[in-house]
Amino acid sequence: MRILIQECLKASVTIDSKVVGSISEGEVIFVGFTAGDDERIIDKMIEKLLKLRIFEDENGKTNLNLEAHGGKILCISQFTLYADLSQGNRPSFVNALGGSKSEPLYNYFCKKLSEVRPDTQYGVFGADMKVNLINNGPFTIMLDSKEVIK
Repeated sequence: MRILIQECLKASVTIDSKVVGSISEGEVIFVGFTAGDDERIIDKMIEKLLKLRIFEDENGKTNLNLEAHGGKILCISQFTLYADLSQGNRPSFVNALGGSKSEPLYNYFCKKLSEVRPDTQYGVFGADMKVNLINNGPFTIMLDSKEVIK
């Protein structure tokens, strides 16, 4: 499982010219799954995500997590986090879990995240989404379950 986190000043996701989710300051997270991912991995990745201290404190140090900072989350499914370019210039997505297997995992991820962050906004799994964000910093972090969970 991979989660790409982008600190933002504001963000929104649009489908067919309709805004389906938007936040003010906080994190836009892109979530992708691969073979072997399960609910246990999702639970641990959510725990890590929520504990990340990536926001500046009063001294300008990245010392605050999202809750202490007071930010929101916009969550988007993103199979392209598993793009493989090792064999050329055209990405292969063989490492991305297919939609029929990843959708239940994404739904579980959203359900568990909403239990602790009920104000979280979401895109729509599998939809053609337009994501608009103002990246703050820019500050971008990649969480990979193979590195986070050992």
